Amino acid sequence: MATKLNVVDETRSPTKTILLLAWPVLIEQIFSTLIGYADTAMVGSLGAAATASVSISMSVIMLLNGVVMSLGMGITTMVARSAGAGDYEKARSFMRHAILVILYVGLPIAGIILLLHRAIPQWMGAEPEVVELAAGYNIITGVGRIFGISSMILNSAFRGYGDTKTPLRINTTMNIVNVIFNFLLIYPTRTLNIFGLSFTMWGAGWGVNGAAVATSVGMAVAGLQGLHVAFFRDNEFRIDFKGPWKIDWVLMKQVFDISLPAMLQRFFMSASGIIITKSVATLGTVVVAARTLCDSAESIAVMPAFAFQTATTTLVGQSLGAGKPHLAEKYVKRTAIIAAIVMVFGTAGLYFGARAIIGIFTPDEAVIALSVECMHIIAFMQVPQAVGWTLTGALQGAGDTKIIFVISLITNWGIRCLGSVLAILVFGLGLPAVQCVILVQGIVQMILFFLRYRSGKWKTVLKD
Repeated sequence: MATKLNVVDETRSPTKTILLLAWPVLIEQIFSTLIGYADTAMVGSLGAAATASVSISMSVIMLLNGVVMSLGMGITTMVARSAGAGDYEKARSFMRHAILVILYVGLPIAGIILLLHRAIPQWMGAEPEVVELAAGYNIITGVGRIFGISSMILNSAFRGYGDTKTPLRINTTMNIVNVIFNFLLIYPTRTLNIFGLSFTMWGAGWGVNGAAVATSVGMAVAGLQGLHVAFFRDNEFRIDFKGPWKIDWVLMKQVFDISLPAMLQRFFMSASGIIITKSVATLGTVVVAARTLCDSAESIAVMPAFAFQTATTTLVGQSLGAGKPHLAEKYVKRTAIIAAIVMVFGTAGLYFGARAIIGIFTPDEAVIALSVECMHIIAFMQVPQAVGWTLTGALQGAGDTKIIFVISLITNWGIRCLGSVLAILVFGLGLPAVQCVILVQGIVQMILFFLRYRSGKWKTVLKD
C-alpha cells in the first residue's frame, strides 16, 4: 500500500512537511524546463519553418489548456479538503469527477484542436509553408492531447491528497519518452561520432511529424500512467470501474465555483500580456529580444516560488478540511518565510549573475546590456513575488479564488498593463521602465493578498 503524507499531523515539523511537498514540484519544473530546451533545439535544427510550425499554434492551445488547468485547481482544492477531513469516500468521488472532466471537457478540447488543425495557424498569420507543417503537427498531437489532459487533471488530484511525487514521476517519464522519440523520429539515419567512436544511428527522418509523434507518445504514456495510479494504486483514494459514474452537480458546482474565477484570471492576464507585448514591439528588435531573454531567465528563478505555492494549496486545503485553521496559518507563515529566504538567493543570483546568464542565450552585446539592466530590476521582484505566490496558494487551497481574480484583474490592468503602455507610448520610456512598473505591480499585489489573508475571511469561504 502506498504511503501518503499526513499533512494534518501536528507532531511533524511544519518545515519538513512543506519541503516534502515542495521539492518534487521544484524538480519537476526544472526537469521539464531543461527537457523543453532540448526539445526546442531538436526541432530548431530543422530550420525556421519547423520551429515556427511547432510554436505558431501554442498561444491558442495554451488558452485551451488554461481551462483544464483551472478545473485542475478546483479538483486539487476539493480533494485536499476531503482528504484533510478524512472523508475518503468524498475524495474518491472528486477523483471520479476528475475522470468525468477528462471525458466531458478534455475530449471536446482535443476535438476542437483536431477540427481547427489548419485554421489555427492561418488565424495566427503563418506563411503557407508553415501552415502545412503546423496543420500536420496539430493533427498528430491532437490525437495524443486527450492523454495529456488526463495527466494534467489527475496530477492535480494527486497533489490534492498530498502526493507530489507521482506527478514528478509521470511528467519525468513523459519528457524522457518525448526526447527519445524525437531523437529517433525527427532525424534520418546518420553517422554519429561519440568519444571518437563512429556508428550508424537509425532514424525515421519524419521531421516535424516525427516531433509530433514523439509528443503524442509522451502524452499517451503520461495519461496512461495517471489512469493506472487512479484505478490500481492501493491507497485510500483509489477509484474503481464500478462507479458511480453519474455527475453529482453539487460536487461539480464546488469545483466550478473555484475554477471559473481562475479561468477568468488566466484569460485577462493573457489579454493584458498581449497588449504589453505589442507595446514593447514598437521599441524595436533589440528590446523584444532582451525582454524574451529576461523572461526566460526569470522563468527558471521563480520555480521555487511556484513549488511553494503548489505546496501551500495542498497544506491549507487539507488543514481546513480537518477543521484546523490554526494549522493552516502555521503552514502559510512558515512557507512564506522559507520562500522569502530561498528567493533572497534567487535575487542575488539574478542580480550578480545577470551578464553570465544572458550571455548563455545570445552574443549580441546590445541585447546583453539592455537585458542586464532589466535583470537588475527583475531581481528585486523575487522576494515579494514568492511571498505573493505563497499567499495565492493559501487562498486557492481555501477556495477563495474570486478575490484572487479581483486582485489580479485590478493590479494587472490598472498597474501592469496601463503603466507599461503609458511608459512606452506616452512618456517614451524604455524596457527598464516597464520592468519597474511590473515590480510595483508585484509589490502592490503581494500587499493586497496579505490584507485578504490577514482578514481571515478565507477560512470560511467553503462550507462543508
